[in-house]
Amino acid sequence: MESLDEVIDAMIADRVIHRHRRIWLVVIALVVAAILVVLATGGWKEKKGRTVPTLEAPATVTAGRFEFTFTKAEIVRKPKTDYSKAEASLKVYFTAKNIDSEEQTSDFVAGELIRFVPGGGKDLVESNGDACKGDNLGWLLVYGLPPEDCSTKFDVDPDFNADVVEIGVLQEHYESDNSALGANDKPYWQSPDAAAVVRLKPTVVVDDGKTK
Repeated sequence: MESLDEVIDAMIADRVIHRHRRIWLVVIALVVAAILVVLATGGWKEKKGRTVPTLEAPATVTAGRFEFTFTKAEIVRKPKTDYSKAEASLKVYFTAKNIDSEEQTSDFVAGELIRFVPGGGKDLVESNGDACKGDNLGWLLVYGLPPEDCSTKFDVDPDFNADVVEIGVLQEHYESDNSALGANDKPYWQSPDAAAVVRLKPTVVVDDGKTK
């Protein structure tokens, strides 16, 4: 027959075991909940670093058939009026030079080649293309001529603000399609991919419609 001390010890041991069991059950439940949350948000994904150089303006980027030198950026604000809502745009200034030694043809910088990189998982924003020699949108850059002063705009939210903006530059490649599949084997500029990212510190400019 067990003594009173043995009975008390057994009761204490049983309570300790039950307490630890409850703690482990809670821990397991939390781990399972965490796994479900991770899976629901896309699982564990490998974070890959940027594979192209990040440059600080002023910076020159050679990208396909063009050479760019980025100099400055502005956040242009248009205040609300009685007839229009408040607007804002991001304007980036650069020089552009046609270095197309392959075809030596005139062309303009398409909007898809210069992108605003907003970060935070948001999609890249295409520009409206190059505007050189003032506001001449789609200005043709002639091969062999000196660089032209150009700019480009990106649509942003009216309250957009940033100490630093990142501009992505894409480069085309002079290559042919796969002739084995019946495609044209004559090379041409195609398949744009990332060449570099340029960081600029924008200033804020208010466009009240009174100044040019």
